[in-house]
Amino acid sequence: MKNAAEYRNSLKSMNTKIYAMGSQVVDWVEHPLFMPHINAAALTYELANLPEHQDLMTAQSHLSGARINRFTHVHQNASDLVKKVKMLRLLAQKTGSCFQRCVGLDGM
Repeated sequence: MKNAAEYRNSLKSMNTKIYAMGSQVVDWVEHPLFMPHINAAALTYELANLPEHQDLMTAQSHLSGARINRFTHVHQNASDLVKKVKMLRLLAQKTGSCFQRCVGLDGM
C-alpha cells in the first residue's frame, strides 16, 4: 500500500497537462487550486498506514490475501459495507471533503 508521500510522487510522475483559469499549470500537484483535494486524498493513504485506523481503512484481499486499502477492496459481505460507511465517516470528519464514492453503489 502507498503512503501519502508515494501518492503525491505518483501524481508528479504522471506527465499530465492541466489547465486552470485559461493557462497551463506547470506544477499542478503543488498548485493552490488542487492542494485541498490532493491533501484529502493523501490523508486516505496516511490513515490506512496507521495501526489505529487499519480495521476501517484496510481490508484483506479475497484474491491475494494481502492487506489492501479499502478503497480498492471488492466488498464480500455486509460487514465490509458497514466498515466502508464508517471509513467514509472518519474521512469526512478528518478532511471535511467528499470522496465521490457512495456505499449504496458499492452495495449494488
